[in-house]
Amino acid sequence: MVTLTTSRLVLRRWREEDVAPMAAVHADPEVMRWIRDGGVRDERQTRDGIRAWESEWESRGFGLFAVEIRATGELAGFTGLSVPSFLPEVMPAVEVGWRLGRSHWGQGLATEAARAAVRFGFEERGLRRIVSITQVGNVASERVIVKLGMLPVRETVAPAGGRRVRVYALTSDRYAADRAPRRSGPPPAPDR
Repeated sequence: MVTLTTSRLVLRRWREEDVAPMAAVHADPEVMRWIRDGGVRDERQTRDGIRAWESEWESRGFGLFAVEIRATGELAGFTGLSVPSFLPEVMPAVEVGWRLGRSHWGQGLATEAARAAVRFGFEERGLRRIVSITQVGNVASERVIVKLGMLPVRETVAPAGGRRVRVYALTSDRYAADRAPRRSGPPPAPDR
């Protein structure tokens, strides 16, 4: 069972007791504004979603983590890796995504969680490329994407809902280069 920890978060697999707090996240129109058609989801839809996320873990060895606040044990939402089949033109691909309840916005938690998911994808699952897809206008998500070191690849229209989306990507080579220790001081003198 995969569990990741960061300074403030635990990223873990889903439990039955996560359904109600995740359903509360999904019931908030402001949270769901930038998701697919912008519609909210009820508890049944949330339960079905969690089942699908867990199924992806079983079949692919990665998936969406439940994001828990370490200090309180409260479920904040999710982050993790999934296959973005909703946008066929980018396939094959693995996407990093996140969704947190509004009370957890503006604290850097989405970036912290997504960084852990990206690290897991590259370092533990050997992925060569990870994408992130966001609706045009979702400035908060684009800030997180840029902090992850991702670069824009294309802008297109999602078939479901017809909304404009931007696709960003990060390769394992760029990820490794960005994580390499930086040397300080002048460069070494050339050999003579």
